[in-house]
Amino acid sequence: MEFPAIFLVLLATVAAVSSLKPGECEVCIKTLDKFAATLTDDIKKDYKKIETEFKGYCKGLKNKENRFCYYLGGLEESATGILGEMSKPMSWSMPSDKICEKLKKKDAQICELRYDVEIDLKTVDLKKLKVRDLKKILNDWGEECEGCIEKSEYLQRIEELKPRHTEL
Repeated sequence: MEFPAIFLVLLATVAAVSSLKPGECEVCIKTLDKFAATLTDDIKKDYKKIETEFKGYCKGLKNKENRFCYYLGGLEESATGILGEMSKPMSWSMPSDKICEKLKKKDAQICELRYDVEIDLKTVDLKKLKVRDLKKILNDWGEECEGCIEKSEYLQRIEELKPRHTEL
């Protein structure tokens, strides 16, 4: 009686560890969903056609999606190619999140891609942001923080420039 219960708990633990956490692989999942929506039924069944279409799809992408294509081998300048790891499961109608889970095992960078979060300066508590987010705010404004090392220095610089870059 004990053995099946322990086995099921172990199986559930393994499944939970290997599955994606909420928000993980967001660029991968969203890009694959958008790409899959562009495919016709006859293309969806042939992994070679999927690869060809993906390379064409990647040509028009920018930012995070472009980087995702680079990692998979969908761009001419890609150093490596693991397109088969994406196209074959897609031809079997595997969901994007499961494909991304498999891709993560091949190249962890794929799931490290994240969309930039828009920061609402009117409502956000700047003290709770990370230094990289504070740097991003300054960069988006086209400003710098010369000699800033401590978080408090970045906060001070943003507060100094805030009236110039936000509508009050």
